[in-house]
Amino acid sequence: MKKRNWIVIAVIFTLGCLMVVPKGYALSPETELLLQLLQKKGVITGEDADALRREVEVAAPSVVEKEATKAQIKEEITQELEAEGGILSAIQKHLSISGLVEVEAAVGNDFEDNDFSDIVLATVELGFDAEINDWVNAHVLLLYEEDDTELDVDEGTITVGNPEACPGYVTAGKMYVPFGNYETYMVSDPLTLEIGETNESAVLVGVDASGFYASVYAFNGDVNEIEDGSDDKIASYGGNVGYGFENDTMDGDIGAGYISNIADSDLMQDVVPEEIEDQVPGYAVHAVLNIGPLGIIGEYVGAAEGFEADELPFGTGGAQPTAWQLEAGYTFELGGKEAVLAVGYQETGEALALELPETRLMGAFGIEIYDNTTLSFEYAHDEDYDESDGGTGNDADVGTAQLAVEF
Repeated sequence: MKKRNWIVIAVIFTLGCLMVVPKGYALSPETELLLQLLQKKGVITGEDADALRREVEVAAPSVVEKEATKAQIKEEITQELEAEGGILSAIQKHLSISGLVEVEAAVGNDFEDNDFSDIVLATVELGFDAEINDWVNAHVLLLYEEDDTELDVDEGTITVGNPEACPGYVTAGKMYVPFGNYETYMVSDPLTLEIGETNESAVLVGVDASGFYASVYAFNGDVNEIEDGSDDKIASYGGNVGYGFENDTMDGDIGAGYISNIADSDLMQDVVPEEIEDQVPGYAVHAVLNIGPLGIIGEYVGAAEGFEADELPFGTGGAQPTAWQLEAGYTFELGGKEAVLAVGYQETGEALALELPETRLMGAFGIEIYDNTTLSFEYAHDEDYDESDGGTGNDADVGTAQLAVEF
C-alpha cells in the first residue's frame, strides 16, 4: 500500500509539472493514455484521474484562448508604440534625419596644360536634429569628402532658444560661423567661399525677428598674433546683420558680416603661419533676389588690410585677398521636371598664394530627374594671374557632371 502511495505521489508530481509549464500547454494524448493505463492497473482510481484532468484543463487555456491572448498582446504593443509618447512617436517627434550624397565626374586641363579626368564621391552628409524640449535643440552633421575629408563631425551644436517666445537665442559648439553667404547655382563652390568659409568651435548669440537677423560670436582661432605668445585664448570674434523678405512677387536676402581675423578661414589657416604679426580683419556683403523664375546672387568677401609679405605674399609685398561673384539663374519646367539654367562670373584679388584663379566664367544646367534626385552639368573657364604677378597667365577648363540625392 505504501508503494502504491508513492507511485500516486510520483504521478501527481509529474502531472503537476506538466501543469506548471508555460500557459498554453494542454493535456496531450500521451498523458491521457498514461492516466487510463494507471487507472486500469489500479494505481489510481477513476476519481483521481478525473480530478487530474480537471486540474490540467483549468490551468491550460484552450487554443482559441491562446490565440486571443497573443492577439491582445500584439495589439497592446502596437498601441503603445503608436500612442503619443510611445517610442516611434517620440523618435518622429523629436529627431529628424537628413542627408546628401553627391557623385561627380570631371574632365579638363589645368594651368600647366595637363589633362585630367576623375570620378569621385564628392560629398556625403548625414545630419541629425533633435528637439530636446521647447527651448533646447541639438544638431550634428557628419561629412565625408573623397580625397579631402574623412568621416568627421563637421557640425555639432546646441541651441537654446524658442522663437515663439523670444527672438533671441544662443548656439554653442562646432559650426560654420556666419561670415559670408556662399549661395550658388553652380556645382562648384564659389571663390568667395574659398576665401572666407570658417568652421570653428564657437559661442554665438543671435536674434531673429520680423525678417531682421543679427548675431555676434567668439572662438579660439588657429592663427594667432605673435605678441599673444599662446594659442589658448579666445581672441577671434565676429558678427553679422541682415534682412530677409518675401512677398507674392519676390523674395530675397541682404546682409553683411565681419570677422576679426580672416586668416582663420578654412583655406587660409592651411597657408599662412600659425603666428602672424597682426590679425587681419575680413568683411563680407551679399544680396540674393528672386523674382518669379529669375534669381540673382551677388557677394563680396575679402580682407580689410594686407598680410605681411612673409605671411601671405603677392608680387613684392603682402597679399590682401578678396573675391566676388555674380550669378543669374532661371528656373523652368522641362518635360514636367524642374530645371535650372545659370551663368556666373567670379573674380579674386591677390589670391595667388591661395592657389585660386584670378577669374572664372561658369555655366550650369540642372534638372530634378526624380524626387530629391538632381543631375547637373557645369562648365568652368579659369584664368590664372599674369606672369608678372607670379602666375602662369594661362587658362584652364573643367567640365563636371554631378548626380546628387537629398533625403
